[in-house]
Amino acid sequence: ALWCLMMSLTPTRGCLLDLPWEDILIPHILCHVPLQQLLSLQRVSKSFQSLIQLYLANMRCFDSSQIGPAIPQAAFVNLLRDSKVLQQLALQNCSSWLTDMDLLPILWRNHHLHQIQLKGCVRLSRSTLVSISLNCPNLRQLSLAHCDWVDSLSLRSLADHCKALEAVDLTACRQLKDEAICYLVQKCSRLKSLSLAVNANVGDVAVQETAKCCPELEHLDLTGCLRVKNDSIRVLAEYCPKLRSLKVKHCHNVAESSLSILRVRGVELDVEPPLQRALVLLQDVVGFAPFINIQI
Repeated sequence: ALWCLMMSLTPTRGCLLDLPWEDILIPHILCHVPLQQLLSLQRVSKSFQSLIQLYLANMRCFDSSQIGPAIPQAAFVNLLRDSKVLQQLALQNCSSWLTDMDLLPILWRNHHLHQIQLKGCVRLSRSTLVSISLNCPNLRQLSLAHCDWVDSLSLRSLADHCKALEAVDLTACRQLKDEAICYLVQKCSRLKSLSLAVNANVGDVAVQETAKCCPELEHLDLTGCLRVKNDSIRVLAEYCPKLRSLKVKHCHNVAESSLSILRVRGVELDVEPPLQRALVLLQDVVGFAPFINIQI
């Protein structure tokens, strides 16, 4: 679309670059062009290179996946070298090489970030999370899934400084125990979505404290949390009236006796009720679903 616009602006009609850059081109045209194409546009001329650099400096959202399956480290540093107004930052495609040295300067310059996605960025350290907490006071959503470097001290710093958090993904952050989760939910009571999945150290204490401190909670992922039991699910049902989905697959100590309370309310669960599971298994065996009269 951008190339067609360039071609339509003949010398007699004017050039695309003659349009006001910051008033027209950047907010109304370039924002609709895929980032990968914008980077290619830089090679057209020095003027276009200057335009794209100005666009990058004023970019509100950066998602590394828009560039391709992998982005070189040098290209990443160059792209965000002048950024100061980022609001959304997604770097899952940089997970193989991204370090504190690459990310910290970006965090120091961009104080308006409210969404950060660092899923699988295993080469970072607690310094990144501390820097996020100190530089991003308006943070609303944060994904740290599969970041083993997240520990209780850095999470406490996040809780102390980012109290407006609404969604946190701590999937497979295996250093975290109940105490750290309790501190987080006590400070961040606006949480609507929380994932504690794949963490054998998380148990009833953390889940019950989450329920009592976060009345706005809508989504909770406890997949594979082996220490969670029925009592926690009952507390969730009591204290979280807005709960819409709960994942408890592979939580072997959670039974239908507690889940049924949430089923009646229409909460989406990732575990089927016992009778339905039995019917599915029977259908697989005999090839059809039998009629069963369960009237009492």
